Amino acid sequence: MRILLVDDDDFLRDMYATKFSDSGYEVDTADSSAAVISLLEQGNIYDLSLLDIVMPGTSGLELLKLINENFPNQISHHIFLTNQGQERDIKEAKAVGAVGYIIKSETIPSEVVAEVGRIIDELKQ
Repeated sequence: MRILLVDDDDFLRDMYATKFSDSGYEVDTADSSAAVISLLEQGNIYDLSLLDIVMPGTSGLELLKLINENFPNQISHHIFLTNQGQERDIKEAKAVGAVGYIIKSETIPSEVVAEVGRIIDELKQ
């Protein structure tokens, strides 16, 4: 499974990328919406994106809208991995097409990997 992990925090992005890689996922990372668009313009295809909401410039929510409009067949599913836990954020994420929502501050990295695996398993059923 190929994952695109998007977070502007270098430490968190690298930590999650390592956890997912160690669990057998193929992981590409991006630190901004512009980096994501560049990867997609190059023709990269992903099974899943993990998006942060709060990023400089374009937010993760706005990014997902752009992906849906311009690259609808290049990323199969989207999960938000963010510290934003307000109900309105969760509702908006689902409204723009997210299949999952994980709050970073409430989960340790191994739990994030397990939750992503659970969501993927649910999607396969």
